Amino acid sequence: MLHLYYHPLSSFCHKVLIALYENDTPFHKELVDLSDTAARDAFYKVWPIGKFPVLRDASRDWLVPESSIIIEYLDQRFPGKTRFLPVDPDLARQTRMCDRFYDLYISVPMQKLVTDKLRPKGRNDSFGVEQAEQQLHTALNLVEQDMAKKIWAMGDVFSMADCAAAPGLFYANEVAPLKDRYPNALAYLDRLKKRPSFARVLEEAQPYFAMFPG
Repeated sequence: MLHLYYHPLSSFCHKVLIALYENDTPFHKELVDLSDTAARDAFYKVWPIGKFPVLRDASRDWLVPESSIIIEYLDQRFPGKTRFLPVDPDLARQTRMCDRFYDLYISVPMQKLVTDKLRPKGRNDSFGVEQAEQQLHTALNLVEQDMAKKIWAMGDVFSMADCAAAPGLFYANEVAPLKDRYPNALAYLDRLKKRPSFARVLEEAQPYFAMFPG
């Protein structure tokens, strides 16, 4: 009864797929190809904002956009062995903050670096790219310090924050290699890539990586 509108290269879609695979939650994939006019128009009818991922729960006739909100929805309505938010309200707030950190300060500047490569010739945003690079490295320095003595983003337990960190760090490593400069962050990424849920996401995305501009 769950339908996920997604694209296999999107970091925010990866984040939700990790959560779904963590608990073997049954769902149907609705791959959205925005380069196809019919597919794009159909998706915009579902969600006029035009951003994915979007989850549709047919049993309740509910539409749930935004990756963090989707994962919270799954945690509440379709709980499994992996709980993505702790019960304790303070720990839950810290987990949400960590989730937003990886989304806003790792994934967003990383996407700026990638999408600038897709701009038409002569319309690149060099100043915006410079700002994104600075923000990305500032964030990676914080990750490097934070992961010095941790297994997962919130300590010993895998959470929503790790769902956000996995694709963000994976793609960040492609545009700003972590090796040598960020060894703790790289070790954390290696642990994430070995997590069966994220390994499955990467395996499924493999045929599409040739489209990645970087």
